Amino acid sequence: MTSSKRAKKDNIILIGMPSAGKSTIGVLLAKRLGYSFVDVDLVIQERTGKLLREIIAEQGMGGFLKVEEEINAGLCALHSVIAPGGSVIYGERAMAHLRELGTVVYLKIRYEELVRRVGNVKDRGVALKEGMTLRDLFDERVAYYERYADLTIDEEGKEFGQVVDALRAHFEKGD
Repeated sequence: MTSSKRAKKDNIILIGMPSAGKSTIGVLLAKRLGYSFVDVDLVIQERTGKLLREIIAEQGMGGFLKVEEEINAGLCALHSVIAPGGSVIYGERAMAHLRELGTVVYLKIRYEELVRRVGNVKDRGVALKEGMTLRDLFDERVAYYERYADLTIDEEGKEFGQVVDALRAHFEKGD
């Protein structure tokens, strides 16, 4: 799944803000399509032997982003739904590689929904740069998500199951 040397563009890569549902939607979509599911945050933890917050505490946000980019840029997968962390979009090499592996889907949520889902940012493990607010993070990342997305799914007014059904229909048609 993540160690094959060859990969073809039959994967689905989910990008979006923390709590946009990348892992939840990813698992459900993978089950419905008969795909594997790859949670890249877990791959990072397995390969480094450390929790993400430990990497950030030891190496700072910049060090974490380097680790994240390196692992995403070397990821190999076949017939998988891949859920990288929300900050993957800062790594150009990683995003170029993920776009070669498959279709990049941006799970778009409104800022108000992000606040509702995330609650206390520090309790949820959302890493913010010094002096940055959640609003700053949201505004900064949206442009990246839109730039890298092959497909955007607006989650407004939809339950996770409805998003999964829309994605399943899209990919089963072969669009």
